[in-house]
Amino acid sequence: MAKEHGGAGDPAHILELLWREPGAEEVRRGPRQGLSVDAVVRVAVELADSEGLEALTMRGIARRLGVTPMTLYTYVPGKAELLDLMLDSVYLRMPRGTRPDAPWRGRVEAVARENRELYDRHPWVATMSTARPPLGPGLMTKYEHELAAFEGSGLGDVETDAALALVLGLVHSVARAALDAQAAARDSALSDQQWWAANELLLAKVFDPARFPLAARVGRAAGAAHQGMYDPDHAFAFGLRRILDGLGRLGDAD
Repeated sequence: MAKEHGGAGDPAHILELLWREPGAEEVRRGPRQGLSVDAVVRVAVELADSEGLEALTMRGIARRLGVTPMTLYTYVPGKAELLDLMLDSVYLRMPRGTRPDAPWRGRVEAVARENRELYDRHPWVATMSTARPPLGPGLMTKYEHELAAFEGSGLGDVETDAALALVLGLVHSVARAALDAQAAARDSALSDQQWWAANELLLAKVFDPARFPLAARVGRAAGAAHQGMYDPDHAFAFGLRRILDGLGRLGDAD
């Protein structure tokens, strides 16, 4: 699955769009009453949610808005800028239910679950490269909120930033693996269980358990536990517990 890249547009222009005053662009730029940058972004997010980034084109968005593609360029310079605006928009609107009085470990667990829910609502986010994320109010609000979850953990500033990246990396990897599994099932018209059942006899002909005893034993146990090759819920819960345990020991050591 190819990654889409934001951060490829003109930096000055995209920052102006990201930090625009609400409604100001309608007065300053709008050739069509009722159309705005927010409206373009909202429809683009809806299209990506329902059909994926592969279906996201300026022509498709224009069709949904009932305008010509050229009209959209009055509001958004191009797809690269639009992707940044979309990503920052969903970041800004993320539900944030973390209790500030909860222990730090509970707050970090909540942050992980908030991000997992983000990928569930907007699967296309997991396919985007965020090496150069949109430096807009959505990202800044998200970063501030998530850093606050580590207050009281005993970690220093640099460790806190790295710990947050570690937690978010786990959530992202689980989301990507789940998307890959869904794509494989869709392309083959077989679930994981059906695929393994269909290939079991072929594998038995070439796989020698005596030669690969650990693979045989562990693979059998994991397959039975997960009813398939991979269980995203187990991977998420197991990985998050181990990360939090390690961060707790690191904080206590300091």
